[in-house]
Amino acid sequence: MTRSLRKLYSLLFLALLLGLGLWSLGGLSGFQRTAQMSVLDGKLAKAAETYYDEQFPLKRIGTNLWAALDFKLFNEGRPGVVLGREHWLFSDEEFKPIADSDQFEQENLALIRGVRDTLQQRGIQLVLAIVPAKARLYSEYLGEQTPSTLHNDLYNEFHAQARQAGVFAPDLLAPLQSAKAHGQVFLRTDTHWTPMGAEVVAQQLAEAIGRQNLLNGEPQQFVTEQRQSAPYKGDLTNFLPLDPLFSHLLPPPDTLQQRSTRPAEGPAQDGDALFADNEIPVALVGTSYSANANWNFLGALQQALRSDVVNYAEDGHGPLLPMLKYLRSDAFKNSTPQVLIWEFPERYLPMKNDLGDFDPQWVAQLKKTRTANQDLAQSSIRTQH
Repeated sequence: MTRSLRKLYSLLFLALLLGLGLWSLGGLSGFQRTAQMSVLDGKLAKAAETYYDEQFPLKRIGTNLWAALDFKLFNEGRPGVVLGREHWLFSDEEFKPIADSDQFEQENLALIRGVRDTLQQRGIQLVLAIVPAKARLYSEYLGEQTPSTLHNDLYNEFHAQARQAGVFAPDLLAPLQSAKAHGQVFLRTDTHWTPMGAEVVAQQLAEAIGRQNLLNGEPQQFVTEQRQSAPYKGDLTNFLPLDPLFSHLLPPPDTLQQRSTRPAEGPAQDGDALFADNEIPVALVGTSYSANANWNFLGALQQALRSDVVNYAEDGHGPLLPMLKYLRSDAFKNSTPQVLIWEFPERYLPMKNDLGDFDPQWVAQLKKTRTANQDLAQSSIRTQH
């Protein structure tokens, strides 16, 4: 190689590095400093470095390319998603086996019984809303990968344990299966139900609560309005990092028609307090199925129950942690509801929960039943992995 050719290669290499460096600086254009980011303690530099690393073009190219190869050659996404047929995506939490699941089931069932007892002591009726798995409702769209045997009959077995423990848990699977003939009850690219699916569940719960005469007080009217439909990119597409180079490979977005619910206007409700300030007719605790306003589950419950509902659900913490947090809150101590609806996706029953933020003695006491039902529900769900 001649000297001039080596110089040319060196110049081209330096030009390539300079070009990539300038290109990568564009990634910092979207960086926003917050009040917590200080120069002196290094938090600003660390945040900028992390953001730059995430936006680095070569990293995005490599990530996109690797994801595209997995997607096209092996029909796989990143851990967290399972690819089904006809662009349906499923959470891998509904598929994978769980080590020591029998132990976790026993612990979680003990906590459920403890919650039941704690509420009974305050005169509160627990209504357990066990949400069927999306893979159970739409098994016709499963691909080569199928749920492990742990999940085969988990929904029915969860209900059997609830009945043995004296926990009121209306069946939600049958009405959701029936509603599939009239529209989509779960989103195709998302973990969650559609507003229609949330409404079906709300109506089923309201009918069950009405048959038991669990609510007192004058009914309150609510009105639900539908907004214009818009494309919706579900949370499960986050496990398919194909943007921006291979975005055409992504499943088509869902169509989401959001709904909003408000109290009906009228003379009978103008200025009238249907319930005392310290009296809550219904409380709702649960996961993102309840916390996320996109599904309008809270509004659907209000309209179906014809009652105000206070929402204590949280996103990203599962069903148990928000419930334990609620039991320790001033809201529970000072404003006890007549009915508490606990939205609980079936897949969380055999999962381990990190309860490190709670007093261990209180948690241990909660797991010990304190009513005449303590001899029931001693056997955990037995499944083969």
